[in-house]
Amino acid sequence: MREKALALLREYNESEALVKHGLQVEAIMRHYAKEAGEDPEYWGCVGLLHDVDYEKYPEEHCKKAVEILEGAGYDEGFIHAVISHGYGLVSDAEPELYMEKVLYTIDELSGLINATAIMRPSKSVMDLEVKSVKKKFKDKKFAAGVDRGIILDGCERLGQDIDKVIEKCIMGMRENHDEIGL
Repeated sequence: MREKALALLREYNESEALVKHGLQVEAIMRHYAKEAGEDPEYWGCVGLLHDVDYEKYPEEHCKKAVEILEGAGYDEGFIHAVISHGYGLVSDAEPELYMEKVLYTIDELSGLINATAIMRPSKSVMDLEVKSVKKKFKDKKFAAGVDRGIILDGCERLGQDIDKVIEKCIMGMRENHDEIGL
């Protein structure tokens, strides 16, 4: 399942930065799935493919994904999970399932964690602490493209505080630090 998802992601995204982002979100989703007793492979593939349409169709993000994923044989539940991360911005698909709420929350947060990690001397998540990410979260000029409102809304939907969510994201990224380049 993962090989198919990764091939599809690479088919529609030449940008290594976008592929890397997909891998980072996948790693976090796998961590959350294991913690919840769910299928890490399935959750990981949802994370891997959440931006499948972004590079080629940025103006149709989460809309073109439906067509791409249907064409690749993914079912309605998988597709809803993928497009729900864009809720309120580019999609009307509200995150309802726990998996969808996780994806909605951690998509933007993974970008902030990535930016924080690469600013460190180690350029790694292996020595990254929650307080460092939290400090950068509060600095609106740092990684200004990261929508902190979505992260906070997602934390509320999950019923988890931001520190706990940051910690889980870092842990997930550490579990696959070699492949995600951090």
